[in-house]
Amino acid sequence: MSDDDFPEPDRTSGAPHPRFSTQIFGHARAHATCLEALAGDMHHAWLLTGPAGIGKASFAWALAGTLLATPPSGGLFGAAPVSHLGLDPEHPVRTRLEALSEPRLSLIRRGYDDKAKRLKTQITVDEVRKLHGFLGLSAPDGGRRVVLIDAAEDMNVTAANAVLKLLEEPPADTVFLLISHRPGGLLPTIKSRCRTLRFDPLGADDLVAVLARAGVDVPPQGRDTLIALADGSAGRAVQLLEQDGLALYAALTDVVATCPTLDRAAALKLANATAGRGAEAQRDLTLRLFETLLARMARTGVGAPPAHFASPAEEALCLRLAATPAAGRAWADAAETLPAKARRAVSVNLDASGVILDMILKVNDTAGRLARP
Repeated sequence: MSDDDFPEPDRTSGAPHPRFSTQIFGHARAHATCLEALAGDMHHAWLLTGPAGIGKASFAWALAGTLLATPPSGGLFGAAPVSHLGLDPEHPVRTRLEALSEPRLSLIRRGYDDKAKRLKTQITVDEVRKLHGFLGLSAPDGGRRVVLIDAAEDMNVTAANAVLKLLEEPPADTVFLLISHRPGGLLPTIKSRCRTLRFDPLGADDLVAVLARAGVDVPPQGRDTLIALADGSAGRAVQLLEQDGLALYAALTDVVATCPTLDRAAALKLANATAGRGAEAQRDLTLRLFETLLARMARTGVGAPPAHFASPAEEALCLRLAATPAAGRAWADAAETLPAKARRAVSVNLDASGVILDMILKVNDTAGRLARP
């Protein structure tokens, strides 16, 4: 299998890879920070953090292109001021980035396991070792080099330590861009050597604009629900649309709405949809949406309801079962523990449908306790 045939671990299914993004939506603060750094002292390592799917990678590729097309400060004639990140579609650097043929950029991501015929679960030290050859040569045509790591928390301990050594003694005119959805999973020493750019979830208008630019069709009748459940993440919105997540969330809401007198037949139907070979995606989405619903109930109970409810049914459910701060705390505890326990149980090959059903029964028990005076 050639490199071009590998599945891309840093691409959301159903959407173009971030290197093909032609415009940055939102993230004005991060944009201004980088423009200021380009005009002055560009730090050698940046850590881009925030929830998955909100545009960090698209931003990183735009920044990488700008870095590669802009000479470092201090040259004979200096560099023209940069007014925005990203390059024109016909710019040769952009063309090479899209083709993954830019010699001054090294992309570190999870590799492909030829024996298992699937992507590796971690970035291994073998991926990082490729940097030694990349950094050991003079940059073609001079200028900067860029190392882009996506996602940084995918590195195993050995790979992370190898990157740390490079950050401690950074090569000249080289900028490291580390993308992280869970910075708590990184070595503190790596974080301390990076300048952090924090990214917030996209606003509703920016979210819709990103989806439109990516060619993703949003059904008008599901627009408000999608915006509510995506929580500012275009990547999550694409996954919801691809996996019929809006219908699944409606079914999940309907089941929980019967608590504390659970409709067991409906609960069993929902759980059985996650059983068997080939149902892994349905199971994972069910757990994520279950976690989402419980978290939204918790927020309602503690007086910080979602800005937009996904549906009138969800609003009625939250107002009935999460009417007090005590209820909010109970649902927050459920959101933190129940899906995590279910994932651990499934990971050791326990029956998925039984695990999901047990989780629903625990929610029913919690609703029953909250209903008692």
